[in-house]
Amino acid sequence: MGNFLIRWFILTIAAAVMVVLLPGMHVVGHPPILGIAAFSLFMALFNASLKPVVQMLALPFSVLTFGLLALVINWLFMELASWLAINLFDVGVTIGGFWWAVLGSLIMSLVSGIVSAAVGQ
Repeated sequence: MGNFLIRWFILTIAAAVMVVLLPGMHVVGHPPILGIAAFSLFMALFNASLKPVVQMLALPFSVLTFGLLALVINWLFMELASWLAINLFDVGVTIGGFWWAVLGSLIMSLVSGIVSAAVGQ
């Protein structure tokens, strides 16, 4: 449980950086940190549970598409996290389209990797 909370916190920082850097991402709700935290909660849940299974099942297709399927999977998880956060908590992060989600997932991966290394996770 403690490890999940740390991952959620790290993803919240990464999502905050993503929202600040990308004009195609917008926070819904006040204060904005609640929207970012709700979005990050669902991203952390997906990363811990669904993503490994989906990536394993999609591996043959991902090889055939030279990894482009991974972009689609990341986009779907971001859209689903956004939809769930907004519809369940009335706060979240809206994504302005597929390419914003691709850029957002790259930023979140980079920032979460840096923060994880900094905190020794």
